[in-house]
Amino acid sequence: MSAISLRLPDSLHNKVREVAQQDGTSINSFIATALAEKLSALLTKDYLEMRAKRSSEENFQKALSEIPDVAPKEYDRL
Repeated sequence: MSAISLRLPDSLHNKVREVAQQDGTSINSFIATALAEKLSALLTKDYLEMRAKRSSEENFQKALSEIPDVAPKEYDRL
């Protein structure tokens, strides 16, 4: 595990302390989890963009054609 020194404005530090305490976790765990969530969001965007580049209209239409043409159940209708 690595250690980093992080400078935060007092207002942000106080808010993180408050929210982490309400969450029942340490400031360190709270910040590590927040960073992991942000990385996940950014990496997911990159992954989806990469997959989109490999796609084609033809494959999309083929996949759609394999979906049965049945009416949705009553509870699933708009």
